[in-house]
Amino acid sequence: MQRPGRSDDPALAGRDTHMTQLSSPARDVRIPQDPAAAVWSGTRSGFTVRAEPLPRLRDGEVLVQVELATLCGSDLHTIAGDRPTPVPTVLGHEAVGYVSAVGGTVHTADGRPVTEGQRVTWTIGTSCGTCRRCLRGVPQKCLAVRKYGHEALTDAWRYNGGLATHCHLVPGTGLVPVPATIPAAVAAPANCATATVVCAARRTELGAGDTVVVTGCGMLGLTAVAYARDRGAAHVIACDVDAGRRDLALKFGADVACSPGALETAVRDLGADVVLELSGNHRAVQSALDLVGLDGRVALVGSVSPGPKVSFEPNAFVRNLSRVVGSHNYAVQDLAEAVDFLGRTERQDLFAALVPASFPLAEIDAAVAAARTGGAPRIAVHMD
Repeated sequence: MQRPGRSDDPALAGRDTHMTQLSSPARDVRIPQDPAAAVWSGTRSGFTVRAEPLPRLRDGEVLVQVELATLCGSDLHTIAGDRPTPVPTVLGHEAVGYVSAVGGTVHTADGRPVTEGQRVTWTIGTSCGTCRRCLRGVPQKCLAVRKYGHEALTDAWRYNGGLATHCHLVPGTGLVPVPATIPAAVAAPANCATATVVCAARRTELGAGDTVVVTGCGMLGLTAVAYARDRGAAHVIACDVDAGRRDLALKFGADVACSPGALETAVRDLGADVVLELSGNHRAVQSALDLVGLDGRVALVGSVSPGPKVSFEPNAFVRNLSRVVGSHNYAVQDLAEAVDFLGRTERQDLFAALVPASFPLAEIDAAVAAARTGGAPRIAVHMD
């Protein structure tokens, strides 16, 4: 893509906008003549793809030209009316893109200055770095958090989600460089599914020699299988009700992929050191609590909405020194590790195949319809 000789982009006011050959990765950047966003106005009005003025950047802000976004399950829940979200809004938080402009000096997670033309992804939410939650190491629960794809569109923050030609990154956002070797369809889910799995693995201290059980083999579960193998797990057991997903889990590195009814038998001889519960199904949660072994760790990740209660027998956890943690979203270091993992994994082609179709932004309704069929873990939306 080429940057035109001149631009009316207010974010670039006063800058030389002649075409520039860019490095790391090499790509010419074009600011679209008609920046636009797929604005969601609720279940009655749906999406409208419309022009929105680009921002004048303040210090600490970054404007990213979105390369590609993927539709997450939370987006689909919002569209279905199952998840309260302020409207109008720009949905989408799984995205990758190229820096179009930088307000002042901004640094990536590795401490290097953000530069125009740099390919990046960013944290799902902001964090202030100074509140008691940030200081305790849970910046995803910052008292002042703002989440991309979940906030109301305002005059000051119009491009606040991934389903747009641009995304306006505000201070407190963690940025991570994305190498050119990672396809866009693989990189986009990094700032949701992949980083969430990395955080859960960190919180359960998943490591070499562990027997890992993964319940739920959607995007999160398949990622967890591959990441557990990458971390040196001795055994990986995957569980899902769907035979097709079980087959995929084997390709992603599971030693065993079984139905819920066979899980107890599959785990019995090995014991479960780590259980990653990613489905959110209350029966799977109960199974995770029942199966964890001596000094075992359970991460509950999939239960992001209220559901039926499960039973808990404290004596077994006390005597077995077991731990249960909730894991929701992630910190910027998890996103950095997620990108590193996607760059080094031998299963990159398998990850790419989880996003089998991409639609232009103008066809957002068709993209949503394809995603709602459930035939693929992710459907993409591209901007060029």
